[in-house]
Amino acid sequence: MIESLDNGKEVDIVSQERAGVVTFKGNPVTLIGPEIKVGETAPNFKVLANDLSEVTLDNTKGSVRIISVVPSLDTGVCDAQTRRFNEEAAQLEGVHILTISVDLPFAQKRWCGAAGIDKVQTLSDHRDLSFGTAYGVVIKELRLLARAVFVIDQNDKVVHAEYVPEIVQHPNYEAAIEAARKALQKG
Repeated sequence: MIESLDNGKEVDIVSQERAGVVTFKGNPVTLIGPEIKVGETAPNFKVLANDLSEVTLDNTKGSVRIISVVPSLDTGVCDAQTRRFNEEAAQLEGVHILTISVDLPFAQKRWCGAAGIDKVQTLSDHRDLSFGTAYGVVIKELRLLARAVFVIDQNDKVVHAEYVPEIVQHPNYEAAIEAARKALQKG
């Protein structure tokens, strides 16, 4: 399958399938898209905010970003992950924290209201999996995003990338927060 990127380039995303990189409840799954590594330029993407407006990486250009990727906000680990980053955001002035899932924007808005989430911006990749394919987190078998955390500095360089090996487990919160703090100090 050939996909056209924002920069006019085309990429064969099927050739970028990565089988068995992560597991879901012990079963290997296939991720679609490239593995993003520290030092690379962060790929751009288009996702939807809770009000259905388009959001891209450029919307937070010039700031440090933590991108927390979850399969669905309505599950225990995803709920806890988003709440944890919401708490951390209060102490990380100058860091934008984005949580991306394939949940519908309406469901994300409802969940944020019920959970009291006000520091993290939830974004939906449901429409076209733009983020998921660009960051290599689309689970082919489930059309969900694999659990991952990326930290991007003010210059759009990836300074932390974690693909959680077992999707139902928590990411390394401390490593992501430390990477964001270091990026703030360099900026």
